[in-house]
Amino acid sequence: MLEFFGYASRSKERRQLGKQHLLKSEELAAQKTAMIGRSIALLLIAPLVTFLSPWPGPIFTYILLAVFLVLGWVAWRVANSRWGKPWHQYVFVTVDFSLMTVALLYPNPFVPIDFPPQFMFRYGSFIFYFVLLIGLAYVYQPRLVLWGGISAAASWSIATAWLIGLPDTIWRQPAGMSVEATTKFLSQPTFIDIDIRAQEIVVLLISSGLLALAVRRSRMIALRQAQLGRERENLGRYFPRKTAQMLANKSDPFSTPSEHDAAVLFADIVGFTTWSDRHTPGETIELLREVHGVLAQVVFHNDGTLDKFIGDGMMATFGTPEPTERDASNALAAMVEMLEKFEILKNNSKLLQSGNLKLAVGIHYGPIVMGNIGSEDRLEFAVLGDTVNVASRLEGATRQVGCRGISSSVLIDAANKENHPDSSEHLAKLDRQKSISLRGLADEMEVFKFQ
Repeated sequence: MLEFFGYASRSKERRQLGKQHLLKSEELAAQKTAMIGRSIALLLIAPLVTFLSPWPGPIFTYILLAVFLVLGWVAWRVANSRWGKPWHQYVFVTVDFSLMTVALLYPNPFVPIDFPPQFMFRYGSFIFYFVLLIGLAYVYQPRLVLWGGISAAASWSIATAWLIGLPDTIWRQPAGMSVEATTKFLSQPTFIDIDIRAQEIVVLLISSGLLALAVRRSRMIALRQAQLGRERENLGRYFPRKTAQMLANKSDPFSTPSEHDAAVLFADIVGFTTWSDRHTPGETIELLREVHGVLAQVVFHNDGTLDKFIGDGMMATFGTPEPTERDASNALAAMVEMLEKFEILKNNSKLLQSGNLKLAVGIHYGPIVMGNIGSEDRLEFAVLGDTVNVASRLEGATRQVGCRGISSSVLIDAANKENHPDSSEHLAKLDRQKSISLRGLADEMEVFKFQ
């Protein structure tokens, strides 16, 4: 059974955790990019302020820029740490917008001109909130973007309410004033236009909501791409690259069972049980990794599908999920190549040389049924049928015949019909064996052996 189609969908919470895990690395990478961009922007603002503000006014701005710079990198380091929690990001966002409010409305103490605090609204600096808000879009978290908008609106509202509460603040315009009187009234340094402040807050909240929706859409796309990447990676462990790409583009390729002819290969390390009794578990795992790695490479090299590893053995199929015009030839080539490469590996591996280990391979060709089996909580891809059983028993019959590999005459006939150029070379390495009996079969089977 292929494990990559095992859906561990036991609960909605587990699926959500899986999705969060898929995007975690992307979120951290995006947040780092945002911090780099933020740092560059702050460094560009510093010389601009130097030329636009009279000295020593820029000193106050330099201090605020440095604080923003440090906050950004501390937020990223916390998010990238093991102990960082999701709520930490919300705290940093709140601090960011609160500090921005102070920077926009608190009078610069280094400027010699004594402006009243209400006059700070005249500079139109509210738009700088949108710079911070756009920076939040990088982290693929719509809730964080929305929280940023709410934090900015709350900070701006609190600051506005505080300034309105000052004794010298003017914010109510008397009715029936002439144009000249209105102009003079509005030009007073302590006047605050409540309507404009309300518009700013409403526009900010609307913008943050729309941006959050856009980020949510981007997050869904990024999540889908991450899932596709993982699916391709998992598929690549079992299928050749082209087949993996084809399957990754299908939503549920094995929901409907299908039946067609295919070749099945079984391989097993003879003498492994005795060998493992004399070696440590670490050495056992190391040996299996060496052998399985070589066998998997051979399967993929011959356009086969790695169905599963079975302890020290393995099962592979040729012609799944889609049949081709050379499935029997590929299985034959894989058997010969496996047996030859195992001998090369045995001569170069100290672990394999420490015991009388041999590789046994059996191959057969015929009808198979493939599709998903299991429950809703766990599905697995399976290849079933008598062809699978016969291939397994042919592998076991190598001990009886006294050879390393056995192919059924059915597969040899199919390979001859395919007429692949390399088949003759592989067939020349096989000898016809007298018919043998296999458990579960009424008639004897004609086979070819690889000595």
